Amino acid sequence: MNAITMTNWGTLPAVQLNSGDGASAIVTLYGAHLVAWTSADGAGRLFCSERSVRDGSRAIRGGVPVIFPQFAERGDGMRHGFARVSTWRLADSGTGEQGAFAVFLLTRADLSPAIAGAWQHGFELRLTVALQGQTLNLSLDVRNTGDDDFAFSAALHTYFLVDAIDAVRIKGVEAGALRIDGKLDRIYRDATAGITLLHGAGTLKLTQSGFRDLVIWNPGAADTAALADMIDADYQRFVCIEPALITPAILQSGAAWRGEHQVTAA
Repeated sequence: MNAITMTNWGTLPAVQLNSGDGASAIVTLYGAHLVAWTSADGAGRLFCSERSVRDGSRAIRGGVPVIFPQFAERGDGMRHGFARVSTWRLADSGTGEQGAFAVFLLTRADLSPAIAGAWQHGFELRLTVALQGQTLNLSLDVRNTGDDDFAFSAALHTYFLVDAIDAVRIKGVEAGALRIDGKLDRIYRDATAGITLLHGAGTLKLTQSGFRDLVIWNPGAADTAALADMIDADYQRFVCIEPALITPAILQSGAAWRGEHQVTAA
């Protein structure tokens, strides 16, 4: 199979990456959304809701949504920003010593008229997805291509597939191991240490740079039941551990910022 092929995810155009060692991933152009990652051992590592729409009418539930330029409702713009509901372009792809990679591009010229009217700053986003063996590397580059400074927040809102939520243990964020026994929505500031996610037989090692914060989220039973794009029991099958830049950063004209996220399955 070719390392990089075009495919469809539902009705959404998508890019499939295949490294020579068996690892694979699917990224939709809508949102530059990583909807599937299988490590070289054949294990699927990301959760994506069976009820998530796959036609571009609303944001995808699961995988790795790209959050930019606003986190949640922390601002007067669109919740979680417009990057996850805009159509990106495939800018580059290939193979090398680091396995297969693809680079996705979004600029102000790619935005819908309504979104471009609300966000009047010149910018360039590049999301790089690279995989090899048991490791996934994601990097988000933000460049200010306009004449004025702008403030932005960003996150890679990663939904990790787990065996059962009550078996999850997360090390590296608190003394001991964090357990999830109900709804959880917690921000860890200045998260620089590595994180370990354990769930049953699975172990993931997470590292990040550029992103100053870390968010851990699970909606619990009641909130999941209220979501139309999730099955009631879905909260038991995932935990979100997301590198984030919560407090907006100021990006000067011509300046750039990069956030990186690496996940390795043990």
